[in-house]
Amino acid sequence: MPGEQETIYSDCTILPYCSILFPKQDIFYILLLLNIKIIHGYVEYDVCLELVDVIISYLSTMKPEIELEKLCTTSLKHVGSKDPQMVFRKLWDSEYNHSLPPRSLLVVVGDLSRSRALDGLITSAREHLCTGHENVMSIFRNELSLMADLTFRVILNRWSLKNKDKVTEQVLVIVGSMFYITLPSTLRKQVNRLTRWLMTLMSTRVTPFYISQCIWQLVDALALSGCGGMNLESQLENIAGMLFELLKRKVKPSDPKSVENHKLALRTFLILTKLYQDKLVSVIMKTMESFDPIRTAVALQVFIHVFKEVPQTTKMVREVMNSTLLLVQEDFKPVPKVLLEFIELLSQHNYLSQPEANSIIYYVAQLSEPDPTNEEAIQIISSRILQMVTLPKLIVLACYSSNISAIVPLNKAATEKALKVLSLGEVPNLSDFHLMHHSEENLSQKAWEDRLLQFLSESLVAINDDNWLQQLIRVVFKMITYFSDDGDRDKQAFLYKFFGFSLRTSQNEQVIKMMLSTMLQTSHEELQKREGIAVAVSVVSMKHLKIVLEEVRLYSAILTDKESSPILKLMKEHQRRKWAVVHNTICLIYGKIIVEHKGAIFMHLDGILALVLQHYHNCIVEKDKYLQQDYLDSLTILTNILSSQQHLTCGFSFPQKLSLISLMVELISEEPLDSISSPIRGKAMNIIADFRMLGPLLEEEQGVELLRLCFKSVFCLPPEDVLRKDASSPEEALANVNLLNATMASLQRLTEAVITEMPTRIKDCLELLDPWINSQKDNEKERAMQCAAHVFGFVATTDNFKMQIEITQLGHWVKLLAMCCQDPVDNICSLSSQAAYNLKCILSRKEGMEKPELAFQQEEDKSKWNLYPRNANDVGKAFAHFFNKPQLTNLVLTTVEELSSSRAQLSLASAQLMSAVIQERGTDLEKVEKIVEGILEQLQSQLEPSTKEETLRAMCLLAGIHTDTVVPLLLNKPLPWDRNILDLWKVFGTQRETTINILELHTDILGRRHTGETREMVPQRVLAACALYEMLSGSLCQDSIHELFPWLLLAVLCHLHWVIHKYPSLEVVYMENRSPGKESKVFNPASCVVEVMKLLLTAACGGVMAYTEEQKCWEHLCNPELYYLGVMELTSVIVKNCEPAILQQILNHIKNLLCSLDNHEKILARSIYAELLCHRSVAETLGQDIVGNLSSWIMEPDLIIKEIGLRGISNLALHPGKSESLKTLVPFLKDLLKDSKWRVRVQAVKALQDITHHGKREDIKMVFGSIAEQLRALLNDEKDEVRISATSALGHMLCQVKKVKPGSALRKEINSFLVPLLLSIQDSNADVVKACGRALTEWTKVTGWLRLTYVFQESNLSDPIHVLEETSNYLVSTRGTQFLGDLLLQSFEFLRSSQPFLRTAAVTFIAYIIPPH
Repeated sequence: MPGEQETIYSDCTILPYCSILFPKQDIFYILLLLNIKIIHGYVEYDVCLELVDVIISYLSTMKPEIELEKLCTTSLKHVGSKDPQMVFRKLWDSEYNHSLPPRSLLVVVGDLSRSRALDGLITSAREHLCTGHENVMSIFRNELSLMADLTFRVILNRWSLKNKDKVTEQVLVIVGSMFYITLPSTLRKQVNRLTRWLMTLMSTRVTPFYISQCIWQLVDALALSGCGGMNLESQLENIAGMLFELLKRKVKPSDPKSVENHKLALRTFLILTKLYQDKLVSVIMKTMESFDPIRTAVALQVFIHVFKEVPQTTKMVREVMNSTLLLVQEDFKPVPKVLLEFIELLSQHNYLSQPEANSIIYYVAQLSEPDPTNEEAIQIISSRILQMVTLPKLIVLACYSSNISAIVPLNKAATEKALKVLSLGEVPNLSDFHLMHHSEENLSQKAWEDRLLQFLSESLVAINDDNWLQQLIRVVFKMITYFSDDGDRDKQAFLYKFFGFSLRTSQNEQVIKMMLSTMLQTSHEELQKREGIAVAVSVVSMKHLKIVLEEVRLYSAILTDKESSPILKLMKEHQRRKWAVVHNTICLIYGKIIVEHKGAIFMHLDGILALVLQHYHNCIVEKDKYLQQDYLDSLTILTNILSSQQHLTCGFSFPQKLSLISLMVELISEEPLDSISSPIRGKAMNIIADFRMLGPLLEEEQGVELLRLCFKSVFCLPPEDVLRKDASSPEEALANVNLLNATMASLQRLTEAVITEMPTRIKDCLELLDPWINSQKDNEKERAMQCAAHVFGFVATTDNFKMQIEITQLGHWVKLLAMCCQDPVDNICSLSSQAAYNLKCILSRKEGMEKPELAFQQEEDKSKWNLYPRNANDVGKAFAHFFNKPQLTNLVLTTVEELSSSRAQLSLASAQLMSAVIQERGTDLEKVEKIVEGILEQLQSQLEPSTKEETLRAMCLLAGIHTDTVVPLLLNKPLPWDRNILDLWKVFGTQRETTINILELHTDILGRRHTGETREMVPQRVLAACALYEMLSGSLCQDSIHELFPWLLLAVLCHLHWVIHKYPSLEVVYMENRSPGKESKVFNPASCVVEVMKLLLTAACGGVMAYTEEQKCWEHLCNPELYYLGVMELTSVIVKNCEPAILQQILNHIKNLLCSLDNHEKILARSIYAELLCHRSVAETLGQDIVGNLSSWIMEPDLIIKEIGLRGISNLALHPGKSESLKTLVPFLKDLLKDSKWRVRVQAVKALQDITHHGKREDIKMVFGSIAEQLRALLNDEKDEVRISATSALGHMLCQVKKVKPGSALRKEINSFLVPLLLSIQDSNADVVKACGRALTEWTKVTGWLRLTYVFQESNLSDPIHVLEETSNYLVSTRGTQFLGDLLLQSFEFLRSSQPFLRTAAVTFIAYIIPPH
């Protein structure tokens, strides 16, 4: 119906102008007509969209009256009922960014939402969705969520929050309801915006109930989904802050919404606690600690409400206790009731059993007392809390409380709790207390008793009644007597303390003296009682020191006053025991007083020492050994305590100390040296040790004499085995050994004390120990070493290590310890190792203090010293770096002197020490010549084999470090050398570094140009060769030879050339054999060098000696004229047997000598160079320069150089690819075939032969054709070597020519060789004949005369006439007249030869060719 749609459209478009053009009735009619058409579906979708825009525009601009507005709203509803999005989209128009949309639009949106979702949402949406029948009402969850989301957007973006009105509250109700139908994921995304929106509402006058309800609904809806989400967690502090503010609002019971607001806020906190336990608790505690009374009270109220949901972990308990302690310390006035309710809740969960809860209990105890500033409920709750504290805890807190105001309520609480238990017919149980606090580890019993005694003292001070005090003390005395069994020891000890604390409170001097006197007169027989008396008296001394000291002094008169002492009234056999018991009690008393008073007693200490000394000097009983022991036992109690308190004695001087030490020295000196029957000397030394650092210090001489006496008194005692043997029983034997060990321990402690008192005395101590360590008696030596090890160990580990500690004669001690490390007595060895280790630690600490940068390195080196040094070698390595250069040199020189010691162990240790020091610090040694001479002198004596071996090793190390000094010094020793010198040279080849250094020096010596030697003296070079022979003859220097082989080879060859020219007939007796019947070893210098060469070659190349002998290599090398040939033959052996790397090293070394001005060096270098070309790696390395060098050499006038050049060309031609570059030399080589020197002719032939070996076909034809005439002439040369070379070369060349198919001209040249070869078969030289046979065989192959091949076999060559006859017969029978005529003409020429055998051979050949008629 297009026309109708156009009519509807026109009606829509004129609507904005209707108010102008038409009256209201017409407008009403138009809208009514539109509604009818929309309801019946006559309006299409596009027209509906336009209609919505027109109606909203009309509402916005015209603002119609109510009736027209309602009709417009109805129209929009009808359109929205078809598709709500057509209406909802208008909410997002930009024109409404800063103002609300028209009221009708909002009403329509609300109605549409309500009609489609909200009606069901508010009433039964949640129940409906839970049933799962979403299709019943066509209400779907996604649709509901969409509607709710759109509504959220409208409210959050458009709603004004400036004023309070009912609409805002209703919006909060609607929004809260929609949380439950919104998808959880969508709702979590809106949490941040919702939180900000709600925080804005908090500043308005909206009723708190609606906000708290909305927050609760938001949190509850998220909790129902199972996860609050990250946004809710991030907004936790903001949401909690709003809830705290809502809870701060006063609750009005008459206002239901006020009450409900409070409940909903707490309910929300509970839900949040379940979701975010730790984080929410932290927020709550943070609010608790804000110190704002109102906020703190609200936070406490919340915490109480959610406490049941909080996990009670150790961390949580600690944090809650810390927060509560902060609140208690804040001490709010008035006290918030909720705080006590919170503490009560904590007590229900056992929080008050924590150690840090004591402050809280004290706080609660104070609040349990009436206070007008607090409510009565505060007192009631506090009392209730105290009743929850355990009885043992209440008692402990009451006893330990420093807060007077808390003592009374704590006692009341404890009493009330105890009475409550008693009322039930039970006894208050403190076992929990004992189980919790009583153990040997924490000693809580002592602390408990101390607290009770303190309580007693304070009570008695308050009572202040001396009469009653006396009665109390008498009762205590009776109780002490009553507790006499062993099981009552603890009770008795407590009663003695009870006595002391009781008497200490008295202010009556007479009462104190009387009670002390009474106490001192009691029985002292048992140690328990003596100790109890001492404790009681020391406690009294804390307040009445002077009175106590005076009473003890008066009481001690029974030890020295013969007239009044009751001791003398006893039977004589009981007097000593009584005297000892009393003296023991007095010393115990003084000791306890010193402990209790710390530093305050030291002003009276000298008087105490004088009194104790007087006890012995004025003793009223006989001073036998037993009394001396008892006296020392008691005195030890006092001095041990003094020793532990010495840090408090600074600034005090005690002259009586020296008197007591003198007494101890006297007692020690009285002890016998041949037996050990009593512990007196050990106890006396311990007492002296206890006086360390107690002023005044001993004078230096006094300290030295004390050590000397004690060392003698202990070291001279018999050995253990003697003590065991002299004992009357095994028990006595064991007791004597134990007493000896205890005495040694006392001596060691005494040395510690002497050194502690004055660290510089370590020098005196070591000097005194030195002669004992060198004693010939093992028991004295062992004890002295044990003491030395202890002294070093003590100094090394002392905490206050001082720089002034000096170890003088360090070298002497290192040497001494090294020797003792190899003592026959195992224990001395072990002790020496310990001493060495400890001494090293001392030096390391000292070095670390002087050079802090070394501290880290020393820490790194500790792992190397986890074991003690085991021998002199270890000692030397350990101490070498602690010496300066002069000390180091002196140490080595002194050890050299000890090498010839009569004691084998001592001499071996000296050698090992010397080796170790040289190995570690050899570079720093001075006076090396003197050391070497000293060692050589010692080697002349008859050293033990092991000592000699170690000495040679030391010399080897020294030679490796100071090669330039040691080697020339040995070479300067005149020949013949003795066995020791030869042994040194041999041992020099056993240590790699030394061997290399010496070989390098020998290489330099042998390679030098010497011009100043005379024939009457043996040059150093000759001696060096002899020394080298001894070194290389050992098997351990193989690696060194491999490393230096090229340099050694050239140096030895150079030296050999010099020797054969300079000393051709000199003989050297370089070793004199002193064994009877044996001759001395004599070497010609050249033969010596040859032997060295053989050793070098054997080490580098292996078993090649047979080949070198076959090639007459050594014979040529020793011949001045053939030396260069020997060099080339030797090089040939090396090329065939050595690695390419060695060949390259040799090549690199000689390249600079190829053009040397020294003709000898030049010949040597070129000879080696020419033979090295045999190896492909060398030829490839040199490249194109080779041909140029070789061509220049063959043109030089020197025949040797020329021959060497030809040898090089020959060797180079052996490599494929080199013939091309060498063919240019053929003309020169052709000319050399005519040279007057036969060696040149031989090498030239060989060179041409080798050039053709790898040549191209045309090159082979060219070379052979060009030299055929000259080569033919050489076949019958006068020199055998030339004939052999030429014939052999011809055979090889014919083999190559055969491959190239020679032409007629070349074939004619080949035929011309037949006659010379046939004549040469008749040669007397077998080698020539063999070469001819091979050449003729190849000739037959080239010419095709294969029938003659068998004739020229080697087996037939022994009969040359037969061969000639067979050949002639074949020629006559097969060849033409022309060919035979040419042969005859050629043979006629030989009839004129100067060689008879050729003329004869020619006649024979002619005879066979021309048979007789």
